[in-house]
Amino acid sequence: MNENSASVGPVALPPASRVSGFYASTDLADAFAIRLPPGTSTDPETLARFIFAQQPAWVGGLMGVRDLLVAGFGLKTATQLQDPAAAGPHPRVGIFRIYETRPHEIVLGEDDKHLDFRLSVLHETLPAADGRADRVVLSTVVHCHNRLGRLYILLIAPFHRRVVQATLRRAARNGWPRPEAAA
Repeated sequence: MNENSASVGPVALPPASRVSGFYASTDLADAFAIRLPPGTSTDPETLARFIFAQQPAWVGGLMGVRDLLVAGFGLKTATQLQDPAAAGPHPRVGIFRIYETRPHEIVLGEDDKHLDFRLSVLHETLPAADGRADRVVLSTVVHCHNRLGRLYILLIAPFHRRVVQATLRRAARNGWPRPEAAA
């Protein structure tokens, strides 16, 4: 991965992530990382909320098309996933259900009849020439249940990768969140 702070690059699924090895078999597994500047919040939920709030407008357009196409198959739409009544008691980050929060990672995802997926927002501190480098890694793993799930992943995988990279780049351009002041 390029060390430029606005550079997003593919990386291996981090072994420390809960999503690494989450499913016995995966139909999609990828991870993208971006370096965080000094003074950025390291709280994974804060980072996740910020990242998903930074999606480019064209992503909303793609989600609208996706919702029109999948609704006829009885799959969950983004509108349904964002509806607090439909979400039930589970806390969410945007359209994603929170499954687990750890000091350096939040695991989000959704289960549906065609596939289940988990995504991780993981903060890592790595050794660097200047002492240390913080980065955030966004990892996705998908397990399909049937042909519809496999066809869906085949069709959306190229878009998924572009969306993840564009969203991380936009978050960097907009300025990462700072740690909240101690109360």
